[in-house]
Amino acid sequence: MTDAPGPQREQSPARLSIDPDLLAQELAAEEDGDPLDALELDPEADSSLEAARSCDQGLIWLGQGHNERLQALRVFCEHRDPRAVPQLLPLLNRSCPVERMSAVYALGRNPSPPAVEPLLQLLQVDSNAYVRKAAAWSLGNYPDAPILNPLIRALQCDVAAVRLWCPGSLAEAGSRSPVKADPAAGQLLSSLRIDSEPVVRSNCIWALGRLYDQLVEPRRQEIVEAFVDSLLNDGEASVRDEARTALEQLEDPEVLKRLQALIEDGFFA
Repeated sequence: MTDAPGPQREQSPARLSIDPDLLAQELAAEEDGDPLDALELDPEADSSLEAARSCDQGLIWLGQGHNERLQALRVFCEHRDPRAVPQLLPLLNRSCPVERMSAVYALGRNPSPPAVEPLLQLLQVDSNAYVRKAAAWSLGNYPDAPILNPLIRALQCDVAAVRLWCPGSLAEAGSRSPVKADPAAGQLLSSLRIDSEPVVRSNCIWALGRLYDQLVEPRRQEIVEAFVDSLLNDGEASVRDEARTALEQLEDPEVLKRLQALIEDGFFA
């Protein structure tokens, strides 16, 4: 799934490349690639001696000039260190969107309760789409915070770059309880039906699959029907593939039997 939060929800901004001049151009354009889209997580990084040394150096850089702060933010997008949080929080108010975006990612990698309100504020009002996109991703690492309604509004109204990351974070928030899962699923179903961006629709399918076990009938059946509809009728092959995968992963004998019947009737290969 291209650009989907399915595989990437487990990742962090571990490979965030901060070239100030290049990234500033990307932020100004707000339509080119975002560094978060190609990130990889090294699961052993936090336990290594090299990581500890990097964090120590990063703490020094955070108190220095712009270029040093950017290098520090790369460190804390990759590594967890609670000592960094008090210095990361003020960077959410920097005038430079590169610093704000990178600080948001770093606070997604280093979740801390005091970051919740400023991250929600950035998601809702920041003028830069890359900063809002970063906030949509990072808030998924705060699933017990009151992030559900702000993410729903962003999925309804924001630009595609931001909507892209809302489904994964909604899946994280909704997975905490059936009470949260149902409104999250309701919006994901709506966006699956009407969103103009195929990758957003694919991400909605992935997120609904994550929430399925938290839901009750008739919502579960509504999800199955939405997946089947996407499988048969969506105009984008990647969305159809995601729908088929999601249906198979439900591991419901009746759903699998229905899929087999559709194959035998020639609706898809």
